[in-house]
Amino acid sequence: MKKMLVWLSMVLIGTNVIAQNAPKSPRVEAKGENVTIAYGQPSKNNRDIFGALVPYGEIWRTGANKSTDITFDKDATFGGKKVKAGTYALFTIPGEKEWTIILNSQPAQSGAFDYDKTKDKNVLEVKAPVQSRSDVQEKFTISAPKGAVVFEWDKTKVSVPLKF
Repeated sequence: MKKMLVWLSMVLIGTNVIAQNAPKSPRVEAKGENVTIAYGQPSKNNRDIFGALVPYGEIWRTGANKSTDITFDKDATFGGKKVKAGTYALFTIPGEKEWTIILNSQPAQSGAFDYDKTKDKNVLEVKAPVQSRSDVQEKFTISAPKGAVVFEWDKTKVSVPLKF
């Protein structure tokens, strides 16, 4: 009986430790031709997203947890502006009709909490129009199809042209 109680205690403690370490918004990667984007992927979970959880007109880390980081393997044109090969923190300022997408030369930031301290390291800002999705995208998703970087969540889609 004593061995059974010890074994059961170990199973319950182990399960509790695993549950505590499981991220609610896992870090995922989107890969495209010469570009990789690493970001925390939150879920909608029946919440209002843009204009609520993610306020309009305010800097957003563009995902969850630490900053979204984008790596260009080659020099590129992002949103019509030239950017050198390298890794950048990617921030956005969502709006109802357009987003501002910002690349900052200091990757791996702690979300947008310290953005004011590092905004002098911004290397470019571009604008992109908001498109409406006909269905709901449950998980915040960034993709990199040929020629673009695309952000989708809830009923919102934003696409930034990308050329190498």
